[in-house]
Formats: sequence, structure tokens, C-alpha cells
Amino acid sequence: MAHAFLSNRVVTPHGTQPAALLIEGGIIRAVCRPSELPAGTIIHDCGNDAILPGLIDTHVHINEPGRTEWEGFRTATRAAAAGGYTTLIDMPLNCLPETTTVEALAAKRTAAQGQCFVDWAPWGGAVADNQPHILPLARAGVLGYKCFLIYPGCDGFTMIDQQQLEAALPHIATSGLPLLVHAELAAPIDRATATLQNADWRSYSTYLQSRPDEAELEAIRLMIRLCRQYKFRLHIVHLSTALALDELKAARAEGLPITIETCPHYLHFAAEDIPDGATLLKCAPPIRNRANRESLWQALSDGTIDMIVTDHSPCPPEMKRAETGRFDQAWGGIASLSIAFPLIHTECIRRGFTLDHLARWMSSAPASLAGINHIAGALELNRQANFIIFDTEVEFTVTPDKLHYRHPISAYMGEKLRGTIKATYLRGKPIYQNELITDTPQGHELTLS
Repeated sequence: MAHAFLSNRVVTPHGTQPAALLIEGGIIRAVCRPSELPAGTIIHDCGNDAILPGLIDTHVHINEPGRTEWEGFRTATRAAAAGGYTTLIDMPLNCLPETTTVEALAAKRTAAQGQCFVDWAPWGGAVADNQPHILPLARAGVLGYKCFLIYPGCDGFTMIDQQQLEAALPHIATSGLPLLVHAELAAPIDRATATLQNADWRSYSTYLQSRPDEAELEAIRLMIRLCRQYKFRLHIVHLSTALALDELKAARAEGLPITIETCPHYLHFAAEDIPDGATLLKCAPPIRNRANRESLWQALSDGTIDMIVTDHSPCPPEMKRAETGRFDQAWGGIASLSIAFPLIHTECIRRGFTLDHLARWMSSAPASLAGINHIAGALELNRQANFIIFDTEVEFTVTPDKLHYRHPISAYMGEKLRGTIKATYLRGKPIYQNELITDTPQGHELTLS
């Protein structure tokens, strides 16, 4: 039986317009005028609530198998459904084993079985010594590779130095898949930290000084040079410093295949406003100053930054070291899967951006990065019927019951946001509706074939 969802604001790749979304068999069969719907279609009139493509997050740490006390497939995808996400691409670290071999990928798939409320897919890892595993991972179905140019915080996922990276890059280029790079180098951080031996590590300014812009700048310059030499797809994850934007823009103008993401925390918070001891706001690279934040927004506006993804990186509350408030001892990571979209919508209203911008930054651009834009990421003919119903007017306050991931702590607690997800649909079926998540997980792994 065909169903049609009507709205005054259907967000399509061709703009936001009054339309009907015709769905049959979990697939979008038409985006049309209501008068064009076939007889017998079951109508769902959403009025002025917006219909947008399901969100896609290409930077999520699900942490399963091995660290389900941090997060897990069931809890992460539950939070995703409540937040309007219909697809998550899982990072290859913080789980045990790390996704750096085909065997480890098989363990992750086993862990995911029957637990996912939304669709998911894996990134593989490029680490110090797994060069022989790069192409087998591609054949086994990873969508790309993640690497760290600096110690990542967990011992099992090793950083990769330039020599090791250059041994891996021909394989990565052959795969045709993107390399996602945590772009910070250790030397500038080590130099900065050496000057802070007697500093107050409860002070956010101390932490900010310990992760200078130069660490990102030097890493990005290195990766641009390697991208030029080895002709691979380069993706810069969680860009924090606006000082790198001109060089990245120039590299792309040169024709290099580079994409860039940033995250909600860099677009919302500012270093000047972070209190001492507020370790829930620790992340790496760090949240920088207010002027830097506005430059990131400008880069989204002009297309230099392609997308907004969460870098959802939860941990048990005790790892945030709230009792000491020391930034040097706290785990770095900010969880936001369930509230990222209303948060960015609130910021967009302040800055004059539209639902079309949101759909591009948080759905279609991440889908293109992951290579799944033939399946998801847009309300178009023959795509899967993954979409959200979004009330743009309702305001709410972030409280623990809104979070849905494993540990209900948040850097955004108490914030008033505008816009709420009324329903999330996966292949035409509701997975979140009326503040309730469906009882039966319906998600599965996506593949490029």
C-alpha cells in the first residue's frame, strides 16, 4: 500500500516546496503535487511541519564491541533515531578490537546484529602496521579509512607517522575510498605543553594553549602535499581552526579531492565562555575563540566546509573527571547525537541559514563522503524513504531524558533549543515518534554495492 506524506515544506535537492512524498515498499516513488497522487494512497498531512531527508552522521564512535560501558550499537542508534539520524558511519577506534583487519570487522558486524535502530556502516582504520590490510578491508566493505597523525587516546589504535602513511597511501588510492584524517601533529603540542608545566589545568585557557592552531595547520599542510603526490581522496575531520581555511580552499581550487567537516561544538561554543573545570567541553582539537567560530560559519556559507557531523564520542561519566575539573586528565569527547540537529537549527536561525542548508550539511554531503548518496541523503526518486518530520517552532530545554545515549550527560545540558524532531522514518516506517523509539530495531548495515 502506498503512503504519502504532505507538507508545506518538503526539503528537496531543488529547494523547499509544498509537496507530497509518495512512498511504497520503503522507497520514494515520487515527490509531487498532492493532486498527482494515485487513487487509494494513504495520506499523512504534516501541515507546516518540515519534511527533511534523514540525517547522516559520518563521524560517530559507537565503541562496540569491547567498550559497551562507553556506548554501544543499541544505545547510539537509539539516540540517533531520536535525533533525526537514519544512518551512522562508525569510527574504527575506541572499540576492541579496533577495525583495522577483516577479522575485527567481522567482530563488529556480529556485535551490531539485531541491535540497530538506524542503518550503519563501518570505516576501517589506517594504523602504523596494517598496510597489508587496507585493500582486504575495502573488499570486505568498509567505506573508507580513518587515521591519526597523533596519539588518539587509546593504545590499540596506533597513530601513523609519515613513513607509515606513505606506505599505506598507494593502497588507499587504489581502493578509491576516502582517507579521514585527524589532522593534528604532536610537535607543536609538545612544544606548547612544555611551557605549561606550572599552569592551572582546571583553566580552559591552559588546555587551549596546549593544543595550538599550529598543530592543525602543520598536519593539514602535510596532508595537502601527500594528497597532491598520491592522488587519494582526503577528508579532514573535525576542523577546528579557521586559520587553515585559505590553504584548504586553495588546494581545492587546484583540483585536489579534499572535503572538510566541522562539528556542532565548534559552531556553538566559544573558548571565552567555557568556565574553569568544565571538562564536559573537552575535545581535540579544542573549541577555539568566538571569532574563529564565526569564521567556521562563514566557511560553511561559502562552501569551503562541506558538512557538519557530530564526532559523538561518549565515555563513562567518571572519565570526564568532574570531581577535579582538570582538562589534562579528562577524556576528550562530546556526545550530541540526539540534539545536534535542533542545536544547529537554532544557530542557523540566528544566522539566516535555511532548511536547505541544513539538509546539505547534515545529510547529502555526508552521504556523498560515504559513497551512499545513491541510497540515502536526499528526498529524491528511488532513494530509500528515510526522512524526518521537524517542527521548526517548538522550543525545548536539553534535559537528561532528551539524550537517549548510554550516559545522559551533556555539554549542552540546560540549553534552550528551537525545533524538535516529531518523527524519524527509516524505509518508510517510523522508528521514532511522539518521543518514543520503536521497540524493534530495523536498521542494517549499508554497503556500496
